[in-house]
Amino acid sequence: MTISSDRSPAVDVQAPKSYEIRTYGCQMNVHDSERLSGLLEEAGYVRAPEGTGEGEADIVVFNTCAVRENADNRLYGNLGRLAPIKARRPGMQIAVGGCLAQKDRDTIVNKAPWVDVVFGTHNIGSLPVLLERARVQEEAQVEIAESLEAFPSTLPTRRESAYAAWVSISVGCNNTCTFCIVPALRGKEKDRRPGDILAEVETLVAEGVTEVTLLGQNVNAYGSDIGDREAFSKLLRACGKVEGLERVRFTSPHPRDFTDDVIAAMAETENVMPQLHMPLQSGSDTVLKAMRRSYRQERYLGIIEKVRAAMPDAAISTDIIVGFPGETEEDFEQTLHVVREARFAQAFTFQYSKRPGTPAAEMDGQVPKAVVQERYERLVALQEEISWEENKKQVGRTLEVLVAEGEGRKDDATRRLSGRAPDNRLVHFARPEEPVRPGDVVTVDITYAAPHHLLAEGPARGVRRTRAGDAWERRNAPEEKKPAGVMLGLPTVGAPPPQPAAPTAGCGCD
Repeated sequence: MTISSDRSPAVDVQAPKSYEIRTYGCQMNVHDSERLSGLLEEAGYVRAPEGTGEGEADIVVFNTCAVRENADNRLYGNLGRLAPIKARRPGMQIAVGGCLAQKDRDTIVNKAPWVDVVFGTHNIGSLPVLLERARVQEEAQVEIAESLEAFPSTLPTRRESAYAAWVSISVGCNNTCTFCIVPALRGKEKDRRPGDILAEVETLVAEGVTEVTLLGQNVNAYGSDIGDREAFSKLLRACGKVEGLERVRFTSPHPRDFTDDVIAAMAETENVMPQLHMPLQSGSDTVLKAMRRSYRQERYLGIIEKVRAAMPDAAISTDIIVGFPGETEEDFEQTLHVVREARFAQAFTFQYSKRPGTPAAEMDGQVPKAVVQERYERLVALQEEISWEENKKQVGRTLEVLVAEGEGRKDDATRRLSGRAPDNRLVHFARPEEPVRPGDVVTVDITYAAPHHLLAEGPARGVRRTRAGDAWERRNAPEEKKPAGVMLGLPTVGAPPPQPAAPTAGCGCD
């Protein structure tokens, strides 16, 4: 600061620096990015407006995923495009975090020396400090913690939705699936205390949130770290007692830990939605053993049968990997058998690709690409047929749809709105005459079904304006004109104070 002759301070007034976060991978990364946004905004940065061009933000943060074989190629391609832009823009900074940063560490700076900060999955709270240190010292800062420094829910958050929220109940994973590197990068499972989780849920509801999704790499293993095998079912029932909380979901569970008390809690807790995402990965016992998935086909189908008995209208979705090393045609036929028996509402299907650093990448019997492609196409065709048949059963039903923001890409052209039914099916419906906001609930009659969505073409039966809609309206109201503030050029740094505290499905492999 300089002092003028009349002793009044002459301060450089600077616009706050803008930031952009690019997120790859699972819901856990999406939630981590909400934390990163909260940290940066608390430190004095502002989010770059939508439509900001490539490299126009002052800070660009990559929150990476290491699950896919080409994840590093994708990252370095993006970094390469930013290199000449950064050279032309003094003061611009680039940070790389997430699972790939945890895995590659110094390699990132060696390959892309224009990167300013590399941070890992265990120390996302350090980002503002590392950015400032890199700026002052004019050299890259690499900080990779080997274990969790602070549970992410103690960090500030800029949530993407005013009406729905992720709530993280655990981090890390104790499984050793041979195709997945995430446990090595996220660490062993760490559970939050139930009281802290419920305090966060109650805070969110007080702010207008009506739907929460409980999030963990292996969400229904919750309790293993605190010594209570029924902790997850108890948590679901406790969420049922939170006044004003209308919808509870969770992702992703593991069949190994899916016990009868969880099924009972789902069926008996009114606000736990009739929806389940249960990763299968393969229907072959031989392949499941090679994957180190600690269940077999009979056990998996037994869970589905119990869920359907308790909740006949439940929509069940899954993940399936095609072409795992050693998979034979007979193995693949077993997967098709499970798909026919389970009748999934939706399946996220993947062609196996080597994940560097995983045991499966070194296994014998890598399946030729052409064979994997042909099997994949057969699986997709079968699942499309089943999804359509299951969706047709919804025609004629009356559903309460939670209006969503950004779910229907053609809504403006079709003069429709979109949202999610209780079982999480996507519903497009005719725009009611009265004003409707994201977060409100519209009751509609389903008139048509496609494989991936439902359609309500007639007038809505009713519109219920909600606290969640009020919250969305407040968030999107034009800001009142405020007196110009004075910025001293440097954002605040340091660990934020703890506060009450949310994908993907937890670990990216599921």
